[in-house]
Amino acid sequence: MSQASEESSREDVEPMGLKNSHPKLFPGDIVEYPRNKFFSHFAIYYGERDGVPYVAHLTCRDSDTKLLLYGRALRSEVKLDPLEMLGTKYKVNNMFDEVHPARDFHNVVKQSIDDMMGREVTFDILFHNSEHQATLFRYGVKKSEQIDKIYEHIMPAWKKLFEEKKL
Repeated sequence: MSQASEESSREDVEPMGLKNSHPKLFPGDIVEYPRNKFFSHFAIYYGERDGVPYVAHLTCRDSDTKLLLYGRALRSEVKLDPLEMLGTKYKVNNMFDEVHPARDFHNVVKQSIDDMMGREVTFDILFHNSEHQATLFRYGVKKSEQIDKIYEHIMPAWKKLFEEKKL
């Protein structure tokens, strides 16, 4: 099999084109963990502790709670976990570097993460999910591309319902 056809077949099999599931990480990078074809979980690379790489991410306090009621979890928090505890397939996705400057990790981002640790936060799939939290840490701006994509599909349907006075 030629190298080109081997690469294209790998892309077909691996989610999100993750040829290298262990990219070089720098403190403050946004790490994306694909969960399904629509959603990913996001974290901020925090650095190593005793040789173990860690990420900071927004997660539910009750790890047994898998289903979020109405897309919300009232008992969520920012936690530090080993990088691969969240999954072995991940990639760096500093998606807004071209439009928003990344904040200094050691003077701003790390302090923000440390201040949020252990605080109760409301997780909301549309307004405050792990991607919102990661972009807020890195850029100081709360954004979610995956939710923006959903809105692109929902908004035309909502507009039609509003026009027909059904919503």
